[in-house]
Amino acid sequence: MITAFCLHALGASSEEFALLRSELAGDLDLIGIDLPGFGRSPASSGTTVEEMAVLVERAVGASGVTEWVLVGHSMGGKVATVVADRTMSGANGLFGLRAVVLLAASPLSPEPMDDERRRTMLAWAADGPIAPVHAEEFVAANTASTLSPERHVTAVQDVERTDPRAWTDWLTRGSREDWSAAAPNPVPALVLAGAEDGDLDADAQRALTLPHWPDSELHVVDGAAHLLPWEQPAAVAALVRDFVHRRLVGSPVVPVDHARVIASPRVSARTRGLLAERALPDDPAAAPRALTDVQLQTLRAIARVVVPQPGDAQVDLALRVDAQLAAGLGDGWRPDGMPADVDAYRAALDVLAAPARDGALDRALEAVAVGRYRADGALDAEQLRAWFEDASVDLVKQWLAHPATMAAIDFDGYANGGDGVRKQGFQLFAADTREAWEPDAPTTTHPTAPTTGAAR
Repeated sequence: MITAFCLHALGASSEEFALLRSELAGDLDLIGIDLPGFGRSPASSGTTVEEMAVLVERAVGASGVTEWVLVGHSMGGKVATVVADRTMSGANGLFGLRAVVLLAASPLSPEPMDDERRRTMLAWAADGPIAPVHAEEFVAANTASTLSPERHVTAVQDVERTDPRAWTDWLTRGSREDWSAAAPNPVPALVLAGAEDGDLDADAQRALTLPHWPDSELHVVDGAAHLLPWEQPAAVAALVRDFVHRRLVGSPVVPVDHARVIASPRVSARTRGLLAERALPDDPAAAPRALTDVQLQTLRAIARVVVPQPGDAQVDLALRVDAQLAAGLGDGWRPDGMPADVDAYRAALDVLAAPARDGALDRALEAVAVGRYRADGALDAEQLRAWFEDASVDLVKQWLAHPATMAAIDFDGYANGGDGVRKQGFQLFAADTREAWEPDAPTTTHPTAPTTGAAR
């Protein structure tokens, strides 16, 4: 079962995920983490966003899990985003992040908050712990309707036991920290907003959160304001469950032993980040970026012939090749007399759409492979043969580039020294730098296929 590490909101603790844990039993194993100054965690471990992120990273690393999800609520959403960014860059030494769930998340940019409300909240903790009357006021202001007595008591008690330093530091500094310069994160993200939330409603999430997550979806939870896990645990759990089953179930998972090697100091941060992106689950409902829907389905049929993957957990090789085409990437080689890659793919897939549809693809590809397939179209038989050779290479490369495939064929060449004293060979020999006499030219890398060579 996939583990979900849950990061709570301001004035809360890991207790706020108790109802979600029960609702999602059998789908996710929820582990709540008390951030510094909240719940049972002392503020002495540090209250900046950086320090909170480090605490979370240590908890994830110490758990030993190699397939995990981050869940972040409000303040915890900002921290979760920073942890996810550092994971996908390879910088924090973690591997296996599969998705992120953000509940009314505080954005990477300074959080929108009314100045008068900020001053009022700061005054509550100016002389010591927050009083019960102010804790009640905070919970009431962040819920759409009165919580049940049991939930209300726990939510209020969490506010009361918050360390005044942590409360003050978040309002004066943490919520105002600006991490928005970070590059967009490719991890699948589910973003939820309460229909009656104030500063962090759906419009705020759409403007401030979604741009950081290109593979994301936003849902509004009715009957909720800001304290989503307390207000509507069943509705939130249903959305999370659906997201997990649609996006994570059925995608290849890197075996534990290989995942731990990737997370080890034997692998460089750069390599770890590339492998982390390659290991992300494909979106079966994603629209093609370079091809039409029919062309993509035809390419998927061809992929099943060229690279027959065992079992139900399969890499969507065609979708990855489509992304490669949309980005203008490839291995740099093109046979003489062929159009640009994307044009060649479109033309060839249009020719092969009919046999793919009619169940005659195997026979058609046999003819294509030897240059004997005759069809009206933009490519002649020899061009179709050349295209099929290149397309087969692309599909195989996308399959081999996945860390789960590397594990299946027992390849561990990525563990070649890390960033320490045993640096990777290309770094020791400065193969990643240009000589003074070389012209400045853009170099391009791609998470699913290396770039090399020139046209032939």
